[in-house]
Amino acid sequence: MKTLCSFLQISRNMHQGNQTTITEFILLGLSNQAEHQNLLFVLFLGMYLVTVVGNGLIILAISLDTYLHTPMYLFLANLSFAGISSISNSVPKMLVSIHTNSQSISYESCITQMYFSIVFVVTDNLLLGTMAYDRFVAICHPLNYITLMRPRFCILLTVISWLLSNIIALTHTLLLIQLLFCDHNTLPHFFCDLAPLLKLSCSDTMINELVLFIVGLSVIIFPFALIFFSYVCIIRAVLRISSTQGKWKVFSTCGSHLTVVLLFYGTIVGVYFFPSSVHPEDTDKIGAVLFTVVTPMMNPFIYSLRNKDMKGALRKLINRKLSSL
Repeated sequence: MKTLCSFLQISRNMHQGNQTTITEFILLGLSNQAEHQNLLFVLFLGMYLVTVVGNGLIILAISLDTYLHTPMYLFLANLSFAGISSISNSVPKMLVSIHTNSQSISYESCITQMYFSIVFVVTDNLLLGTMAYDRFVAICHPLNYITLMRPRFCILLTVISWLLSNIIALTHTLLLIQLLFCDHNTLPHFFCDLAPLLKLSCSDTMINELVLFIVGLSVIIFPFALIFFSYVCIIRAVLRISSTQGKWKVFSTCGSHLTVVLLFYGTIVGVYFFPSSVHPEDTDKIGAVLFTVVTPMMNPFIYSLRNKDMKGALRKLINRKLSSL
């Protein structure tokens, strides 16, 4: 984190020379009304704790239960880690700002926060596509599942997801630090997001907007195409099953993933699919809350309540902790 901040400061000095620029941003948060601050603090603190504990339990259960050492749960553990990281990147700073009544954030911290917000959102997206492929192989090619989803291949898919997300975030960051931020430093947001920062710049952001559109389109289209193709094949395979019980059993293994996919894509498309000038400020904030806070918080409930193996692993983990007290 410190290394990235130092790099940003050096790069900024090189690009901006002697021009006067701002050194910090003001985050207005979700509401400017003082009477709403205590409610927002309690609400988001509760959601943060639920997200960290819920996803942390999933990671711990998968790590300790050897029965869950399968490709699907490897991807789920990474999805849970990305969820914890995503909400930890934005909500603690917002809670501190509300508690201390200080809305400022340094330029370097703001760009760093933006970088990691992109990393975790893109990683979520890529992991959802990878998980869809895993379900496709498990249902449509069950006899070849062990061969096709070898441990090394699954680890490679996971590493590629994290690597690509960092490359995309670095691309946006390197383009952003070349922009000037002159007189206005007020962000109508609760964290440093790319779209509001582009609106705030006094430089020409055409290249940034173009890259945002092209890269954003690619990041959404390719995983979504993989998800769509996987589920078309899954549905065709399910329709060939004669018994209703057999069909329900197959669909039940995909229900959790489908629910998360619908929740994730239903919010992210409206925020990052188009150039930032298209969106009203409230839409940006609502969308950001949904995919950086609500979606990570819902993941543990969706996967644990609809998954017998996960419920069993969590039950064993809790019983083990209680018996050790």
